[in-house]
Amino acid sequence: MPRVFSGIQPTGDPHIGNYFGAMKNYVRLGEEYGKNSIYCVVDLHAPTNPGAYDPKLLAGRTFEMAVANMAAGLDPSKVIFFAQSHVPEHTELGWLFTLITPVGELERMTQYKDKAGQLESVPAGLLMYPVLQAADILLYKADTVPVGEDQVQHIELTREIARKFNHAFGETFPEPKAVLAKDALRIPGVDGQGKMSKSKGETSTLGILEPLDSIWQKLRVAPTDPARVRRTDPGDPDKCLVGDYHKLFSDLPTIETVYQGCRTAGIGCVDCKKMLMTGITRELTPIQERAEGLRADPDRVRDALATGAREARAIAVPVMEEARERVGFLRL
Repeated sequence: MPRVFSGIQPTGDPHIGNYFGAMKNYVRLGEEYGKNSIYCVVDLHAPTNPGAYDPKLLAGRTFEMAVANMAAGLDPSKVIFFAQSHVPEHTELGWLFTLITPVGELERMTQYKDKAGQLESVPAGLLMYPVLQAADILLYKADTVPVGEDQVQHIELTREIARKFNHAFGETFPEPKAVLAKDALRIPGVDGQGKMSKSKGETSTLGILEPLDSIWQKLRVAPTDPARVRRTDPGDPDKCLVGDYHKLFSDLPTIETVYQGCRTAGIGCVDCKKMLMTGITRELTPIQERAEGLRADPDRVRDALATGAREARAIAVPVMEEARERVGFLRL
């Protein structure tokens, strides 16, 4: 049976891009593979993002990300779910991988170049981010990694690191493959400025735990097809981010109504957004209600993470011992 691993950063509130691009995949694969599905809140990665990291907020955001995943349907009794920093073998294996990863490969990573270009002083952790990510995956000998489209390059590097380690020290790690949610690739930001991203701030995102009235205020002013200057102008819903959102949240009859109405100017953009809001409310209200219940019982969340860390270490410790022996460290 495949072994699944994926992680999500606790920087900012999870948005609909995270939900459709990763979190729903976590739930689906967890139902299919049970305890061979391993997920974690990657809090060790958070400090590599200076603009989004605040040490006073990290613990709370880690907790909230756990709440969001559990509210979205991830069942800790069926999968292994934990916080990355609670399993110290992640960083130890990451160090071994730094020994075989060329700096040039890391400097070619698109995400590194984008983020480093915005900083006067680039922390080494930002450069090494993909190496730790490779350790996150390979520590569990995972071969299946549900990720967003922007992480595919990092998974390719993980495969290369596994090959280098196996070549240098003997066959140890599998070469994992990325699994994408095909219908959720490159969800546009609600501000119309490219892909939805936590790094762009709240004006770009629709949070899955965000109050519905706040979501509506963002949608109400969201840009639509520029061809629709007046209410009577026909438009193309395939050129409109609201049309993209309908594909995620609305049922087929609603989508057909929206597409026909937009192309014939039979409905206005505000009508289209109100119909979308119906689908958003239907999808997100149960998640937000479950999240409130989890916040009211914080020990349930902490106990789930503690159990998940123990389950994760039961796998990680022997893999780390194997890696140490392969590299040549003295065993006691």
